[in-house]
Amino acid sequence: MRWTLKPKPAEDKIKRLAEALNVEDFVATLLIQRGIETFEDAKNFFRPSLEHLHDPYLMKDMDKAVARIELAIENQENILVFGDYDVDGTTAVSLVSSYLKSHYPHIATYIPDRYDEGYGISYKGIDYADDNGISLIIALDCGIKSIDHIAYAKAKNIDFIICDHHRPGEFLPDAIAVLDPKREDCSYPYDELCGCGVGFKLIQALGQNRNETIEDLVPYLDLVATAIAADIVPITGENRVLAYFGLKVINSEPRPGIKALTHQVKKKVLDITDVVFIISPRINAAGRIKHGNHAVELLTEFDFEQAQQFASEIEQYNADRKDLDKKITKEAFQQILQNNEEERFSTVVFQEDWHKGVIGIVASRLIETYYRPTLVFTKSGDKYAASARSVKGFDVYNALDACSEHLEQFGGHMYAAGMTLKAENYQLFKEAFEKCVQETIQPEMRTPEIEIDAEINFSDITPKLIRILKQFEPFGPQNMTPVFMTKNVKDTGYAKTLGAEEEHLRLFAKQYNSDGIAAIGFGLGKKLNITQNQNLFQLAYTIAENEWNGTISTQLMLKDIRTNGRD
Repeated sequence: MRWTLKPKPAEDKIKRLAEALNVEDFVATLLIQRGIETFEDAKNFFRPSLEHLHDPYLMKDMDKAVARIELAIENQENILVFGDYDVDGTTAVSLVSSYLKSHYPHIATYIPDRYDEGYGISYKGIDYADDNGISLIIALDCGIKSIDHIAYAKAKNIDFIICDHHRPGEFLPDAIAVLDPKREDCSYPYDELCGCGVGFKLIQALGQNRNETIEDLVPYLDLVATAIAADIVPITGENRVLAYFGLKVINSEPRPGIKALTHQVKKKVLDITDVVFIISPRINAAGRIKHGNHAVELLTEFDFEQAQQFASEIEQYNADRKDLDKKITKEAFQQILQNNEEERFSTVVFQEDWHKGVIGIVASRLIETYYRPTLVFTKSGDKYAASARSVKGFDVYNALDACSEHLEQFGGHMYAAGMTLKAENYQLFKEAFEKCVQETIQPEMRTPEIEIDAEINFSDITPKLIRILKQFEPFGPQNMTPVFMTKNVKDTGYAKTLGAEEEHLRLFAKQYNSDGIAAIGFGLGKKLNITQNQNLFQLAYTIAENEWNGTISTQLMLKDIRTNGRD
């Protein structure tokens, strides 16, 4: 692990903000590192408001999209809401379809089969629309590169409205409207919305036509917050507002489907981390193991007993997903070792019977051990399909673009992507990708990094600081939970390993004359020796609250531990 202390802002900026907010200098530093430099910035950050949401009509083609939907309603056309099978896609379909159904009956939904149709708009889906007299398709979280598919639909007199957030290609599809804040010709003020977020902007625009206020749309924000958390988009600007109010809905009046997924959770208040690790994997499991339709059924069901039944089925899919994940990860590790590929700059593995629904998770697991851009392939029909995951700072999408001569199709983001290729091109692609990574990855990207927000002493950890840090939530990309470093720490004699394989570390840490603080480090059991014999050491950690038997105490969540005196 590399420990990197973030650059400290200019002293005059720190002092000015600290005085304006009446906070300690290091709290002002945390805010400035997040782009918050004035009292007004801080007010907007600490007090998100629905008034901070942008006018949806600032998005290119929004007027065209709304006009086409209103025309379809006026003419009693059948409308199909189409979306990807992951969390972002299924929440987006659930959101837009349930909103439209509240105003108009002729609405159907369609989620492509991960194995039969693959990612994005499919010919099978267009044929389904044609067979069922559907003349308008609203595509969510996909479609920005579906030029041939849109042309195919147009030949069948089916119009498309595309709501996407992925990077466009050189040309846009010939759709009635293409809503994508990443379009070069789109001047929308915020371009980091997820697919469900773009869908929300669409219903916001439709709502304005019906004299609905933004408060009327708040009940849909549980879906948007879930998508934001799952899709790992920056929790800044508009996403922060949507996630903030979405979490409020999840904790107060969630839709029956989300309530069914969380009603057995003992925590009284769920945060964004709970959405990531409790709600999202279960919604994802439907599309990974069975079919994304099951997720849409759950999220659009308004009878709680029926939602509980759907949730129970999805819980089983999630259990199956975990078993497959473990099995395939083990086989992938064996393949890397057998092929003597531990020292490569990239990981590319393939086995034809690997379950397509979990290869993305497996890619992430492999990065935990071999910290490098990773692709996991399986057979899909007569082709090979892969999920890609990357390491901090390395743009895997650009690397795939550089090797695109060997690919049939690809798409995605900087850190996650998907692709297909012909079997005969697999080895050619594997070597081209390795060469590309070797030539373009920076040396520091090959080692996991812990970014330290500030160095503090244990005496700085006060109830006031904890109250302030709570107001930094919801956390996520570009507003991560602050990581602190403290030097000259020693254990009070309680350090021990935990877990069946002694993989975790627990200690009671003390600095100078401060009170001791409980700390736990998952996966840090091997560093027990650093804490022994009254040695002084350094901790990198986040600050959390631990609730046990009704008592709340401060606890450090350790990111790493190292001997004292290291830079």
